[in-house]
Amino acid sequence: MKLSIVIPAYNEEESITETIQQIEDAFAKVNIEHEIFVVNDNSKDNTLTVLESLSQQYPALKYETNLGPNGFGFAVRYGLERFTGDCVAVMMADLSDSPYDLIRYYTTMIEGNYDCVFGSRFVKGGKVIDYPFVKKIINRIANFIIRMVMGIKYNDTTNAFKLYKKEVIDGVKPILSPHFNLTIELPLKAIIRGYTYTVVPNSWTNRKYGVSKLKIKEMGSRYFFILMYCFVEKYFSRGDFKRKK
Repeated sequence: MKLSIVIPAYNEEESITETIQQIEDAFAKVNIEHEIFVVNDNSKDNTLTVLESLSQQYPALKYETNLGPNGFGFAVRYGLERFTGDCVAVMMADLSDSPYDLIRYYTTMIEGNYDCVFGSRFVKGGKVIDYPFVKKIINRIANFIIRMVMGIKYNDTTNAFKLYKKEVIDGVKPILSPHFNLTIELPLKAIIRGYTYTVVPNSWTNRKYGVSKLKIKEMGSRYFFILMYCFVEKYFSRGDFKRKK
């Protein structure tokens, strides 16, 4: 089963080289067919130039530029429309996600025949390194609200780092989120629509270079919109969008 890795990148010239190197170093130790699809989200720095150079070194690396509209969600959606694998993971370009966790996701999906594998940084075996205190508090409150509203046990829905089979991505369309609220839209729709999933621990490390693209003050209403959208689908759509078995 071929694995695709979609990585949105906006002004990540300092991080993207190490990100690709870490992935390729990890995957050199296992026999997993894979592609790395980096979506350059119309970066204003030298991200594109760095990708051009890296593609000469790593045959598995593909990249395209999303000319617009731009934003985290748009960039991920661009990649989700163009990946060629049988399953796809969304990873960050800032070295926050571990490729060894991704290998665990993949083997878990194969062994359990799950449609989705979700990571959690807040279960036994998960960890966060240098997580900003205020951001962590907001994260835990947001995930608690999502759990209560949606009636689920999964405690890290806002974690972007997840693995989906291709049929899941097709099954959760149309994807609406233009920004980081996509991180909750994909898993909540997958759960609501009846796809199987399991949760495994994963790690998260704060970026070494650049600045975070997540602007908490701008995202509250966007997360709320997607949460309410998923709430309405779960309780009022009468299963019209549910996976047909």
